[in-house]
Amino acid sequence: MSEHDSATGLRSIAVGTDETDRTSRTSRTSRFGGLGGFAGSGGTAQAALGVLAFSFSFPATAWALEGFGPWTVTGLRGILAALLAGACLLAAGARVPPRSTWPGLAAVAIGCAVGFPLLSTLALRLSSTAHSAVVIGLLPLATAAVGALRAKSRPPRAFWLAATAGAAAVLAFTVQQSGGAGLTTADLYLFGALLVCAFGYAEGGRLARELPGWQVIGWGVVAALPVTALTGVLALTVEPVHWSWHGVTGLAYLGAVSQFGGFVVWYRGMAAIGVPRASQLQLAQPLLTLCWAVLLLAEALPVSAVPTALAVVACIAVTQWAGRRAAGDAGSATR
Repeated sequence: MSEHDSATGLRSIAVGTDETDRTSRTSRTSRFGGLGGFAGSGGTAQAALGVLAFSFSFPATAWALEGFGPWTVTGLRGILAALLAGACLLAAGARVPPRSTWPGLAAVAIGCAVGFPLLSTLALRLSSTAHSAVVIGLLPLATAAVGALRAKSRPPRAFWLAATAGAAAVLAFTVQQSGGAGLTTADLYLFGALLVCAFGYAEGGRLARELPGWQVIGWGVVAALPVTALTGVLALTVEPVHWSWHGVTGLAYLGAVSQFGGFVVWYRGMAAIGVPRASQLQLAQPLLTLCWAVLLLAEALPVSAVPTALAVVACIAVTQWAGRRAAGDAGSATR
């Protein structure tokens, strides 16, 4: 964040943004034009669209692994995302971000462009899509916690209670589907992916208050290009490649959507409604992923999916209500 942000501005990351911040972001976005303006002003809708895009990531990874090795998938998706982002940045005439944003962009590059793609792909080589969804179940709470700590904000107790309950419901569902297995190598990969991605998400959400959201992830994947390019080239020399429609389609989706397009709307949404509130929308992501796993991977839909989905929807509603109420109270206090 820039130094002119006040304590009220920091609090807005957790519980919503005031009209001054929203007007400033709208004005700033309009100056960039093109891609920056497509995100619109509906923060919740943008964050939800990002969640929908990310919900296809695990099935897409499973498809990509049918044709490529895990290190090859990580490298090639990063290269594709960087080329796409670089072309967009050049077309929009985007300037190199100020030095003050470089540490945050490094966190985005490490967490979202390298760490999470690699660790989650390695996990999916050893575990099912259902079991791997545990990382998505815990990610909203981790992202909210990191965002609140970085912003030094204090979301209301109801927010945290609902967020914890939702995460617990999703975690219980995914653990039950995995047969209650203990901590495995795949779990270690998943928890590592959870940690680095939470930092990447939170830092990206903060930077999206200063830069257009699509530029945040754009510069992040471009910054990671030396690592992803080297990874891809080296992996192609040691991992076998089996060309298939599933493999190519999954890889293309991961590079174009999961690692770039989805983040465009996701970061814009977090900038508009705050990191913790936006992150709670992710509670629905593992359930969506399981739906796509049924349709795309022919997995059986567990009976407990429906009640879990209802519990998640209820928790999301409570967190959104708590965030709006806290934002209203803060606005009344400042007036």
